[in-house]
Amino acid sequence: MNQTFSLKDKTKQIFILLIPILITQLGMFSMVFFNTIMSGKYNSSELAGVAIGSSIWSPIFTGLSSILLAVSPIAAQYFGEKRSGEVAAVVRHGMYLSLFITVIILISGFLLLEPLLTQMDLPSRVHETARGYLIGLSLGILPLFLFNVLRSFIYALGRTRVVMIIMISSLPFNLILNYVLIFGKWGFPELGGSGAGYATSITYWVILAFTIYIVKAEEPFRTFRIFTNFKQFTWMRCKEILKIGVPMGLSTFFETSMFAVVTILISKFSVTTVAAYQSALNIVTFLYMIPMSISMALTVLVGYEVGAKRYKDARDYSWLGIVLAVLTALVSGLFVVGFRYQVAGFYSNETAVIHLTAYFLIFALFFQISDAIQVTAQAALRGYKDVNIAFIMTLFAYWAICLPVGFILAHYTQLGVRGYWIGLTTGLLAAGIALSIRLLYIQKRKFVSEQMK
Repeated sequence: MNQTFSLKDKTKQIFILLIPILITQLGMFSMVFFNTIMSGKYNSSELAGVAIGSSIWSPIFTGLSSILLAVSPIAAQYFGEKRSGEVAAVVRHGMYLSLFITVIILISGFLLLEPLLTQMDLPSRVHETARGYLIGLSLGILPLFLFNVLRSFIYALGRTRVVMIIMISSLPFNLILNYVLIFGKWGFPELGGSGAGYATSITYWVILAFTIYIVKAEEPFRTFRIFTNFKQFTWMRCKEILKIGVPMGLSTFFETSMFAVVTILISKFSVTTVAAYQSALNIVTFLYMIPMSISMALTVLVGYEVGAKRYKDARDYSWLGIVLAVLTALVSGLFVVGFRYQVAGFYSNETAVIHLTAYFLIFALFFQISDAIQVTAQAALRGYKDVNIAFIMTLFAYWAICLPVGFILAHYTQLGVRGYWIGLTTGLLAAGIALSIRLLYIQKRKFVSEQMK
């Protein structure tokens, strides 16, 4: 990364980081996409089981992996300060945390998974699929978390294209494994939706192997010697990551768990409704990859500029990223609304599911714009290492606005399931506005501090 001096240069710098991140995010999402589509083509019960399994796994994964992604803004600031030794130490301790977190998840899953699924009172076929899917996914938790730490390190150096190449190279493995394990092809067992979990885990190990090789063998990564001095462990370094990462992880967890709770509440409806909601949410999540990728680039760029004490550049990057995210959300939302029936047809062969999915997608436009504002504003704040107030704001928006408003509209008006979409959109918009106000405050404080020097 280099210092930029004009709006044109900053836009170019964002896109240099953004495009590879976007392709990487789409690659990671495509695994969920393959899981959902192939399970849906198998039958709607398998799709519902994968949907329930994903709703349980998603908040856990995204919340805990966000703790590890704190390596990115911390390393970016050290890189901006030209403190290379500190960068390597942060990455190594992020890998230690990956191991600790994996052990905690596996023990918790062993004790709690079956009681949780039983409590949900699912149809037996859906129950078994969800259970098998989650067991399959559990085998890939450690490589996934280690990859996220190494990915954060690579991003902090501004070399986002490397991760893109790794992800693209790994996707054929995932596609083939999904095909053979779900449908039982080429002599493999026919596992249905459960096979998608095993396919994804195997792919995570392949991705990790590629990443370790590149970090150890290629410049500029090997000069940091990430895989040496592992004996130099200190809890102070872990606390540095956790101080930033825990609020990030909790914020992400409460956002994704909010969606999971909505999925669980909707599971009381028919299998068709669950399958349609999951398909529509899958499409919206696919579109969300664009503002999410912009947000990841923002965290690195803002963190780098703050580390170099170029606060005006950090401010300019923040608002440029938010504007770009809103514009892309507007365009992608309009596209999906216009072609909603064709898009819905990718997810199911059943007419009822297609029509209901298309109906849900009408809400995608407003949902996308609200989500784009909140995710990029929050990412800019992470670049400033301002995460605690942002966590409180998002917690209130998700759980005191999104869920209550959605539940009331869904169960006490004629809107039905549509009420949940309206509630989600309202809460995300509230979060976006609050986080933007907080960002303005932090930037003003940094500006005043700079002027006083």
